[in-house]
Amino acid sequence: MQDDSAEKIGHMRVVKKLGPSSRGAIRLREQFGETLICVRHRVDAKAKVRFTTVELLVNRAAIKIRSEQLVEVRIDWDEQSLREIVKQAGARWDSKARAWRMPRRLAGILRLTNRLDKP
Repeated sequence: MQDDSAEKIGHMRVVKKLGPSSRGAIRLREQFGETLICVRHRVDAKAKVRFTTVELLVNRAAIKIRSEQLVEVRIDWDEQSLREIVKQAGARWDSKARAWRMPRRLAGILRLTNRLDKP
């Protein structure tokens, strides 16, 4: 296959998608084994050609979930609209600390990092 063909294949219309155990994919499953995810038939209407492509599993890795660091943000009592915004965004009022607790990422998105309560 030519180099420009691979680029064109991505723009062709998919007419059929088959799972690895489907009737039209059994031969390819025998070839690629458990790594076969799906088989696609694409057509080039101009050239009247059908292309068969395969999707293969090449890597599997566990997802590392980052723990969110909670920060305390000071918002003055008279800033009612800002308090409502952080409340709707999921921040919680901490009456002991007399501050709003939220993930550091949320404080950055809301541009409140200059109001962080320093430990």
